[in-house]
Amino acid sequence: MALNGPARPKSGFLDKVLTRLNRLDREGLQNLVQRLQRERAQLEALFQTIEDGVIVTDREDRVIFLNQAAGRLIGYTPENAHGEPLGRLLPELDRESLRPVDRQKAVRREIEVRFPRPRFLRIYAAPIEQDPEAGVALVLHDVTETHHQTREVVEAERVHALTLLAASVAHEIGNPLNAIHIHLQLMEREVRRLQQVASGQSHADPAVLADKLAHYLSVAQGEISRLDYIVTDFLNAMRPTPPKLRTGSVNEVVRDTLDLLRPELDNRRLRVVERLAAEPPLVRLDPAQLKQALVNLVKNAMQAMTKGGTLTLSTGSTVESVWISVTDTGAGIPPERLSRLFQPFQTTKERGSGLGLMVVQRILRDHGGRIDFESNVGQGTTFTLWLPRLDRPPLLLSQPSGPDTATP
Repeated sequence: MALNGPARPKSGFLDKVLTRLNRLDREGLQNLVQRLQRERAQLEALFQTIEDGVIVTDREDRVIFLNQAAGRLIGYTPENAHGEPLGRLLPELDRESLRPVDRQKAVRREIEVRFPRPRFLRIYAAPIEQDPEAGVALVLHDVTETHHQTREVVEAERVHALTLLAASVAHEIGNPLNAIHIHLQLMEREVRRLQQVASGQSHADPAVLADKLAHYLSVAQGEISRLDYIVTDFLNAMRPTPPKLRTGSVNEVVRDTLDLLRPELDNRRLRVVERLAAEPPLVRLDPAQLKQALVNLVKNAMQAMTKGGTLTLSTGSTVESVWISVTDTGAGIPPERLSRLFQPFQTTKERGSGLGLMVVQRILRDHGGRIDFESNVGQGTTFTLWLPRLDRPPLLLSQPSGPDTATP
């Protein structure tokens, strides 16, 4: 059985026997059968001792061999599995995904199974023969522990990120607090001067003192608003609010977002282009949270186009995902800032908190999606939100690169 590449040549023993098969007497045939039985027993013993699971199917995708390790992984005994369709033993595995275009190559997949207990399996599959309709040999390797270790690393990185974020928040809050403290001292000084004027100890102009007080008060109020802005954005970025998912269309969320921001868009005299797919596949989404993500992206786009421009919102789909893109014709993002784009308090805006993209990223992760971006200095920036479609193929954790259809 060849698991990769062309079928290997027959053994020398079989070559010799086959050329003289019609000349073998009864005793010779009996010896041949006994030797083949011994070789078969040796092969079965070998497959039963390896730790990885091995499954072999026939042309009709029915199991003709399953070793004990595979039985432990999928919850079947070799006796119960024999003759059963592969789809019944591994319903999470898409059989068509095991048929590569190039029959000389094997296929690797990772799937998540729920029976007999939740685990992740890495599957290596190859045709037994070069015939596209031939049976398939599968090797199953349990990678559950690897996934758990990965999660532990991710959790450790998350704690580290929270520590850095807390330090950043403390630093950001310190600036407006210091400004408020200074201006309160200035206001206190002007109040004492007004008291001196009222008691006749000073002849300063009360109107001038009142103007100074009003100015200092205005600055302090602005810094208080700045504090509120930082805290609100921080809570939006970190508050673990699970999305209330329901089936819906991304086009509706895009239109609701544009309706909400239309007055501000018109006021800035920005041209808005809608390139929405006629009937994008349905997804599971929280309309309010997804609209919040789009509002953040659209506002970033508006602030990037200081001298007018075009805002383009598009939707579309691939075989596994539905996407929404927000494109501006602003100045673009400098290359040195791209790697820090989703870090807290990294912003190009004069009064921005740098938390808006963190909010967007968290919302997309909670939806099981992701966010991508592309930016060219002097030409503009495109952010793309990806959401898993309802009718996507079974969960494949490792797939060949490249979309099945055009991406935005």
